[in-house]
Amino acid sequence: MAVTPDSNDLLMVFQEHYADLLAFLARRLGNVEKAADVAQDTYLRLAGLGDTAQILEPRAFVFRVAGNLAIDRLRQEQRRSAWQADMPDQEEVCDPMASPERSFLGAEAIEQLDGALHQLPSNARLALLLNRLEGLTHAQIAQRLGVSESTVGKYIVQAMRQCRDWLRQSECI
Repeated sequence: MAVTPDSNDLLMVFQEHYADLLAFLARRLGNVEKAADVAQDTYLRLAGLGDTAQILEPRAFVFRVAGNLAIDRLRQEQRRSAWQADMPDQEEVCDPMASPERSFLGAEAIEQLDGALHQLPSNARLALLLNRLEGLTHAQIAQRLGVSESTVGKYIVQAMRQCRDWLRQSECI
């Protein structure tokens, strides 16, 4: 969008009073992020204006444009809220208690994973658990186990591969 020479004066006023304008919009909208969005819309609206020679009070004009855009934003949000309130609840209510089937399948998966972990060599199992459960880095694990960082990486890859294969094998049974 090209900035015309006439609208350039308004844009300078906008920039000079940006902090005041943002505070004004934040009070109106009750949210700084929304205020910043409306301020940007105000800038675009001012940049697109043609003949602005008849504007006697540029600061008041900028604030009026911003205020009108804020009102439009509030009305838009009210319409959206009303529309959503009229919509039947399409979201499924989440039950905090898992179904018996889901609990059984979860327990079964944990047993399978536990079996896979017990099949691992001790260093590989420990490296995997320290990394995934404790959140330790390869360097920290290497220091604990007394091995190099590359060895820790190999342990973790080996453990992940064996756990994956074990789980795939148990699914086939």
